[in-house]
Amino acid sequence: MSSATKERLRPGGRSARVQESVHAAVRALTAEHGRAALTVPLIATHAGVTPSTIYRRWGDLPELLADVAVERLRPESAPISTGDLRTDLQLWIDQFVDEMSSGPGRIMVRDVLAGSGDGPDTCCAYTQDQLEIILDQAQRRGDPHPSIDAVMDEIISPIMYRIIFRGQTLRAAYVHSLIATCLARVAP
Repeated sequence: MSSATKERLRPGGRSARVQESVHAAVRALTAEHGRAALTVPLIATHAGVTPSTIYRRWGDLPELLADVAVERLRPESAPISTGDLRTDLQLWIDQFVDEMSSGPGRIMVRDVLAGSGDGPDTCCAYTQDQLEIILDQAQRRGDPHPSIDAVMDEIISPIMYRIIFRGQTLRAAYVHSLIATCLARVAP
């Protein structure tokens, strides 16, 4: 199913119930048996749907796992505003690093990247939306602030590169140095 078709599905009703049931089945079965044991028929049985329902909607198991991961990566709340851009960025990015570098976070990122859909774009949009809130608050206060592209390129990209491709556990000092360097470029 194309992403345009998925977007046109009504947000409630049967489609939403099927999605929630299947997502819940994936989470429960993963917790109970581990990811290696997951199969479309097992998930379908646990969710109370037919395997063809899953194949029609998601195509295959990697795409389903990517969809579940994208949903779990959706932010639950807006970033905290302390009135100081550096502090706001540090608080949000420290939490982001903790989530992305945790075992479950790394698995979710791998699942998103393994899917063939728009999962990476959606996750990127979630990150950008949260950072734009922080930057908009700074702009409203009249504080100098970097562009969203600068934050993504100079802070988020190196963090994700080190987490995904180098398997590193990042220290706060490194992350805060990225923030400091990015902010220094816009300091008055």
